[in-house]
Amino acid sequence: MKIEQAVAAYVFYKQSLGMRFATQERMLKSFSKTMGSIEVKGIGAESVRAFLDGNGPMTRYWHCKFGTLKGFYRFCLARGYVSSVPLPTTEPRCPQTFTPYIYSEDEIKRLLQAAARRSSCRIDAVTSRTLLLLLYATGLRISEALNLNLADVDLNDRVLYVRRSKFYKTRLVPIGTDLTQVLREYAQRRYKRSPLNPDAPFLLTSRGERVVRAGAEQAFGWIRSQAKVRRQDGGRYQPRLHDLRHTAAVTRLVRWYREGVDVQRLLPQLATYLGHVHISGTQCYLSMTPELLQQASARFEQFFLGGETSHA
Repeated sequence: MKIEQAVAAYVFYKQSLGMRFATQERMLKSFSKTMGSIEVKGIGAESVRAFLDGNGPMTRYWHCKFGTLKGFYRFCLARGYVSSVPLPTTEPRCPQTFTPYIYSEDEIKRLLQAAARRSSCRIDAVTSRTLLLLLYATGLRISEALNLNLADVDLNDRVLYVRRSKFYKTRLVPIGTDLTQVLREYAQRRYKRSPLNPDAPFLLTSRGERVVRAGAEQAFGWIRSQAKVRRQDGGRYQPRLHDLRHTAAVTRLVRWYREGVDVQRLLPQLATYLGHVHISGTQCYLSMTPELLQQASARFEQFFLGGETSHA
């Protein structure tokens, strides 16, 4: 069987089980294209290793590709497409986990000011600023924000309907008064440019099309550069649009500590709000920033010295 046929069969099998499998599908199609039109059983270990290693430095992406190919070859082996698996028998050490960037309040203000100055034929200043505020205020995934349709933005009841996002989950996301006003102003402006079709996208380009992720991230790169927001901690990647989700989670946690509420009891609510199936999925968003560390330490000191019941 040809490699492209085996890949198509494996992807179809996974998706028939209810999995989206989009990222893995892209990896496998890239693998198939790199190998060329060849029998899957004719692919050697050296070719597989070359695909895994790529041309750049070792990153966690190596392990993502390895895990995807491991599942693919298990599928092929079970069906007799191959008689052996040409994957490395040992994996290199996984590089240090990526550290997300947590924006300060001053940096958020500078980003919004830069967004207001943006001039583009595709994503204008108002759309850019609205997207930033939406992500920062709700912690939505970028894809969730961009996939919102008119029918999903209920400004009367102040709730967003996030439909079939990651893990095929649908959830309701309540929004505050300030964000509601921002979205209402954007909606009034948007209604003048596009038909009021409930299934039409909420966030639009200047051409009346749905904003796509690549365009949003490109626009954010310009905004971040104009706002002069850069990492100073030696991190490999500059602050990303997705880091607004991390910032939203940490900001909420800091507020809870300041308010003296039971943080442990509220963490499951935060996980649900962010769209996580398990609370463990929320942990990667809770980076220990200096402010968060200070608030947690103050709570512990209050408990230790005062003898009060700890909520941390």
